[in-house]
Amino acid sequence: MISDIQSKPHPKRPSSDRRDRKTSNKPASSPLYHQLVPAYEALWPAVSKRRIAENIAALDIAPATQVLEVGVGTGLSLDTYPHHIELTGVDLSVPMLAEAQERIDKNDWQHIRVMPMNAESLDFEDDSFDLVTSFHTVSVVNDPQAMMREMVRVCRPGGQILLINHFRSKNPLIAAVVDSAGNLTKHLGWRTDLRLDPLLDQLPIRLEDRFKPKPWSLFTVLRATCKVDRMESAVDCND
Repeated sequence: MISDIQSKPHPKRPSSDRRDRKTSNKPASSPLYHQLVPAYEALWPAVSKRRIAENIAALDIAPATQVLEVGVGTGLSLDTYPHHIELTGVDLSVPMLAEAQERIDKNDWQHIRVMPMNAESLDFEDDSFDLVTSFHTVSVVNDPQAMMREMVRVCRPGGQILLINHFRSKNPLIAAVVDSAGNLTKHLGWRTDLRLDPLLDQLPIRLEDRFKPKPWSLFTVLRATCKVDRMESAVDCND
């Protein structure tokens, strides 16, 4: 169970301490990306929601836990979290966040707030959250390493990271097939060649679990504990 850590509000980082990053190549800055919202709404539940719900349920999140979801999009994952937590969702796409806010208002979810924010430079103080999650986002941002560093930075010592995403397969045949879609997905900023091991390198985390939901799955589920000795990794990091 993720422990019930009583926490104070999350003040924003001083502007002088924030890193300005170019966002011109981000899909969330592209009109085409915003036009895909209806397709995203239609396809996402069938592709990802059950997997996300199962992994969130497995965490057994305690009451009053402070949770951050990075890349919340239109909020399709919001109802997979228990109502006894405090959940903040951030995304760079304002149109998607508008959809998320409508979903929050419709369901009267008082425990959830969403706000526009760059995943590569989060506007939260260090050690603000007990659990930081992200689903199918790290392969979309300009700088995946920066996003991962930020997720760990805002996670409290002993807090947890839950990440679900596609990563480049170590199987050459599978990697070649997936890479063949690269010319299409690159126009939306989606990477097909993101490697997991370099992404985790040098992060102050202990890897607790890393697996594919099914042997043929394109997606990897990763769970880690923040700001502990990486040499204490509880699992074999090899796929």
